[in-house]
Amino acid sequence: MSDHADPRNRRRIVVTGIGAVSPFGPGVDALWEGLAAGEERIRPVELFSTEGHRTRLAAEVPELPESLPAGLVLPRGSRPSRTDRFALHAAHEAWLMAGLPLPAPPEAGLFLGSSTGGMYEGEEAYWRLRRTGPERARTKPFAPQPNGTPADAVAHAFGLSGPVEALATACAASTMALEAALDSLRAGEVRVALAGGADGLCQTTFGGFNSLRAVDEAPARPFRADREGLSLGEGAGFLVLETEADAASRGARPLAVLAGAGSTCDAFHMTAPCPEGSGAARAMRVALADAGVSPGAVGFLHAHGSGTPHNDQAEAAAIRAVFGERAATLPVTSSKGAVGHTLGSCGSLEAVITVLCLIHGRVHPTPGGGVVDPEARVDLVLGDPRAIDDARPALSLNLAFGGANAALILRKGPEDPR
Repeated sequence: MSDHADPRNRRRIVVTGIGAVSPFGPGVDALWEGLAAGEERIRPVELFSTEGHRTRLAAEVPELPESLPAGLVLPRGSRPSRTDRFALHAAHEAWLMAGLPLPAPPEAGLFLGSSTGGMYEGEEAYWRLRRTGPERARTKPFAPQPNGTPADAVAHAFGLSGPVEALATACAASTMALEAALDSLRAGEVRVALAGGADGLCQTTFGGFNSLRAVDEAPARPFRADREGLSLGEGAGFLVLETEADAASRGARPLAVLAGAGSTCDAFHMTAPCPEGSGAARAMRVALADAGVSPGAVGFLHAHGSGTPHNDQAEAAAIRAVFGERAATLPVTSSKGAVGHTLGSCGSLEAVITVLCLIHGRVHPTPGGGVVDPEARVDLVLGDPRAIDDARPALSLNLAFGGANAALILRKGPEDPR
């Protein structure tokens, strides 16, 4: 459970490492360079056939090396899925940046969100089975299918012996993984938390979103008046979290502070958000209260910003409900116009992006043409990065199928500007 004591009397939890695999390639440097330039990586899909679908577009990760990053070891005979490899590379970058040893210390835990796991490999195994017949069936190719397998792969490769938690709450999964890590650190259950998410493209997800007509035939245009849907993407984002005292004791430099988190559930509809955005508004309010931050103190907001007509409308309503008249001047960005909607990994990838914005003192622009929807009434960052007061906290928000909502409050580290 969250520790709802006075935030000033709690252990402060800091971010000492970040890592990413995105459609811009491996690494946080490539991610920030692409975002700051206002580029997008939404292209015709090459991984599988898109014939017969509404859209042919998605944001794919460039091919990663087959070999594991240095120092990581998997059980003999293991064949990590694409999603596993995204997770391993992003987590390794964050771990190295934090300056932690391998194998991981016994007091370290893993908190990982995913929605597809190794579904792509499961699909490939199924079609091979259809071609060859059941008499030649092998069960091993189906092993990566469960959405908990990226957590298993990372735990094995890093030698993690602490708690390993896999969350599958759709597009809020990795945001909630970060919230779970925050709770565990505050409670003293772990000393170090490796938290994030990973998801890969697959035919089932691609076909499902096309069937829902939730995708755009063109690259996604979050909060634009002519938006028609999302663009799918894939990737991974990880953060290393620990108490400020532990980080200081080993000389690690905090990149940011994870000051608060909050999550709610609408229980409104299986796929549609509550039009008034009430659940999302509650999640933001819980996160702000958890961090001891007022809405007026927030410097910018990384929105879920999927680009679907209903989601953006509901999210904009939630932003107005929480920030009032200031919503019209609060800088808002969405990375989904650049790297697509990376499903269960979007929250942690966007948390990494939020940290990068704080580090660089700029909010990246949201790609895509068209005018901002006048009914949204949000100050969407467009064109070039916008300078911000990096001493002010940032809010990152994610909304998911099933009515799940989750929000994070991040500050630039290490000093508390309050």
